[in-house]
Amino acid sequence: MLDDTLKSQLGAYLERVTLPIEIVASLGEDDNSVEMRDLLQTIQSLRSDKITVAYDGQDARKPSFTLKRAGTDTSLRFAGLPLGHEFTSLVLALLWSGGHPPKVEQDVIDQIKGLDGDFNFEVYMSLTCHNCPDVVQALSLMAILNPKVKTTVIEGGAFQDEINAREIMAVPSVYLNGALFGNGRMLVEEIVAKLDTGAADKDAAKLSAKDPYDVLIVGGGPAGAAAAVYAARKGIRVGVAAERFGGQVNDTMAIENYISVQETDGPKFAAALEAQTRSYGVDIMNLQRADKIIPATQAGGLAEVVLANGGTLKAKTVILSTGARWRNVNVPGEQEYKNKGVAYCPHCDGPLFKGKRTAVIGGGNSGIEAAIDLAGIVAHVTVIEFADQLKADAVLVKKLNSLPNVTVHTNAQTTEITGADGKVNGLKYKDRATGVEHHVELEGVFVQIGLVPNTEWLKGTIELSKFGEIIVDAKGHTNASGVFAAGDCTTVPFKQIVIAAGEGSKAALSAFDYLIRN
Repeated sequence: MLDDTLKSQLGAYLERVTLPIEIVASLGEDDNSVEMRDLLQTIQSLRSDKITVAYDGQDARKPSFTLKRAGTDTSLRFAGLPLGHEFTSLVLALLWSGGHPPKVEQDVIDQIKGLDGDFNFEVYMSLTCHNCPDVVQALSLMAILNPKVKTTVIEGGAFQDEINAREIMAVPSVYLNGALFGNGRMLVEEIVAKLDTGAADKDAAKLSAKDPYDVLIVGGGPAGAAAAVYAARKGIRVGVAAERFGGQVNDTMAIENYISVQETDGPKFAAALEAQTRSYGVDIMNLQRADKIIPATQAGGLAEVVLANGGTLKAKTVILSTGARWRNVNVPGEQEYKNKGVAYCPHCDGPLFKGKRTAVIGGGNSGIEAAIDLAGIVAHVTVIEFADQLKADAVLVKKLNSLPNVTVHTNAQTTEITGADGKVNGLKYKDRATGVEHHVELEGVFVQIGLVPNTEWLKGTIELSKFGEIIVDAKGHTNASGVFAAGDCTTVPFKQIVIAAGEGSKAALSAFDYLIRN
């Protein structure tokens, strides 16, 4: 089950277990049950003085196992094998159950322990989903810290009947007490905030009470992180308000063109960005969405950033690095069938369409990469490209054309995503040369048509281009004194991680220059 290297690494982690752990498995006669027994026997052999395993569980989900600290009444169950991206989730669950402290702020831990009610969570994940571990680990921690929270982690591939019965077409999908609670990546702070109704008001008050910053950065992607590091190295007070630290990088799988880093993936890269930023003492305020900016010239000395929860942050200078998000195709059916066949992350949701027919809208690099990935999983992929030829790199187009289960339609305009019984059943497109409309029968549509800047909240205050990008000069200045911008939300061409990081560094140096001159 685990190779020698992985066993050695796991053994080193399990040395940190100081309190006894009890595991109870419910197994069947299938191959997954055999593999689960092997995995659990390996775990026990590596720390037999602290971990006991029983195989007499009677849960209806087989294979599955519960994991808890001995003498506690907590409820955490893994249904299916927690391998792939979820192996880290299993390791952390073992460590936390065994007394190793989680790397979570104490006030969040106190919030979790203070939750009152009956919270029965079921989270469906896939082993190839890079967004799932955050949700799995959050709900696992909540179950370990609070006996009123029960969490079951379900690997969709092992329980396809449940996936079909609940018509789950996107992961992670979280159910609370039998009802859908949320889809997509969620951090533990977000989940707790949804359960603790008074959390937003308390958070807003705490944020408003903070002292003014010399540099306040709005957005925590590569541009925001680089700006924070460069500003903090000047010895000044720096804060970062980010809706999701790491930004869109979290949704990127392979990163192979960041200079000096030969190969990594998005979640690892985002974690490294945050770790380096924190190492400089930067005040990171995660899960914060900005709603309004009042430049210093209007606010009377200090710029103000008003957050969605009502809190207000003040600063001498502000750097806007809010990045961009996936662009919607904006046709009938897209919103109606989102997460019911319409998806945006082939790595996360592709395995849910195994053996089914799918389409990819978009013929750029992201679209063709998605089509190539999906072709290895699904029955057939149809690529729909508006232009008269694919825009992706030649090497990707060559690979795509070599695949037997891919059809490409260029000069094709998507007009509608159709569905029945609450889920996608096809896609309509118009041949732009002839005007003839066609319908393709399929079960999934992946939208990959580029990015739109996260700048709507700045309209009327900061000058934007016709594409909604923040207009900046060569030094990152905006039209507002003391307000700078960097990264994918600006007019700087070529939306790349390395370019965003460079622009963030430049904006920080410009902000510091502004401070010493004013």
